[in-house]
Amino acid sequence: MPNLKDLKTRISSVKSTRKITSAMKMVAASKLRRAQELAESSRVYSDSLGFILSSLAGGSKENSDLPEILVGRKNTKTSLLIVNSSDRGLCGGFNSNLFRKSIKWIAEKKSKGIEVKILAIGKKAISYFNRIDIEILGTFDDLNNNERQLEVSEQVKNKITELFESNSVDEIFILYNKFVSAIAQEPTYKSLIPLETSDEKNNEEPSNISFEFEPDKNELLEYLIPRNFLTQVYGSILESSAAEHAARMTSMDNATRNAGDMIDRLTMTYNRTRQAVITKELIEIISGAEAV
Repeated sequence: MPNLKDLKTRISSVKSTRKITSAMKMVAASKLRRAQELAESSRVYSDSLGFILSSLAGGSKENSDLPEILVGRKNTKTSLLIVNSSDRGLCGGFNSNLFRKSIKWIAEKKSKGIEVKILAIGKKAISYFNRIDIEILGTFDDLNNNERQLEVSEQVKNKITELFESNSVDEIFILYNKFVSAIAQEPTYKSLIPLETSDEKNNEEPSNISFEFEPDKNELLEYLIPRNFLTQVYGSILESSAAEHAARMTSMDNATRNAGDMIDRLTMTYNRTRQAVITKELIEIISGAEAV
């Protein structure tokens, strides 16, 4: 039978844990509102810029006069995967789902004879990929505020441009958790090189709409491609941030409820144990009195 003092200590400990998880839930909920607004507003810019680039490319990657940084190289030998995780834990399966999907993607690429390299964003991704046999070309963490998120996006944009132009990689993808709702986050891939056209995203036939651009198409592409990288990376970081706060809020809400259920069970056990102790003492007193 459990000791009454141990049960009381355990109940007190679980109550303290419930206060912490409840506070973390409220903090995550307050941060989620702002992060959700940023993520949803960024989608308009990233989708619009992607559509403009698709229009410039004529909806086709086979156009020989398009730059390689837009359409990718034909003989792909090396792929770069940018994995966007969180800096902190206590957010349920947010990171584990992301890493599981990344490992599957890496295995598929390797089965085709393509070498995969990693660019890790977030302390959890850095820690995870340091434990497995894969080359990490860059790490970025401490994305605690919007200024830092924009700074890291600029650094990642410069890094991937440098890697592609130096022939270190032939194609570049980004993997992040897309914010769907407060209770749902979806691990999502986005192709940076080659460009993921709007027709591919919607699984539609290429559009026959033609556009006229001023100035020259190549001049526009030279200007827009780096900005597209920045916009897509920044958008993925904002999506991941909103998804992280949502996952943490849900996880802490579940933890708070579980702590409440555990307190109820422990309290019931404590009361039963206390009742049994009192009954035993009464029996001993009555037995002693009858013996006299």
